[in-house]
Amino acid sequence: MLMVKGPIAAAPQALPSKSPPANADSLVISDYEKRLQGYLKLRKQAAAGIPPLKATDSPGQIKDRQLLLGSKIQAERSQAKQGDIFSPDTCQLFKKLIAMAYRESDPAKVKASLRHSEPVKDVPVYVNASYPEKVPLQTMPPSILANVPPLPKDLEYRIVGQTLVLRDQEANIVIDFIPGAIPSS
Repeated sequence: MLMVKGPIAAAPQALPSKSPPANADSLVISDYEKRLQGYLKLRKQAAAGIPPLKATDSPGQIKDRQLLLGSKIQAERSQAKQGDIFSPDTCQLFKKLIAMAYRESDPAKVKASLRHSEPVKDVPVYVNASYPEKVPLQTMPPSILANVPPLPKDLEYRIVGQTLVLRDQEANIVIDFIPGAIPSS
């Protein structure tokens, strides 16, 4: 039988487990998504007094509702500025994700895709302004779209020159934008 003289040493206590450090990119995306949700909440409040659009073939009725919703959102966001949704960290991350999409797929194919989908030259866009009426809505190439966070219904990414635009489809409002997000051709 083993006898121990003196105080018995306590077994080492396990340290409280710390959660692993969060991925910096996921924190940026989480912040971006919270900003988008803030916009959607504001948009919902702005649309509250507007009757829903009934099925119609009338471009005039569609345009009237778009203008009404757009003006209400613009009034609610009268102090909106570039960077409200796309924070500096979000801009940096998006530029990185878009550059990765170029590298991972064939850059020539991405550029060709951009050229074939009604390319839009650099036209000034402004936060909280209507997307320019005469400017085509250039779509995102699938390889880029697959690399950026998905958007809620009624919001879309558009490309104007080298600028990535976040647009409210129903209100035709530029919510925010990232200049220089699209590599030059």
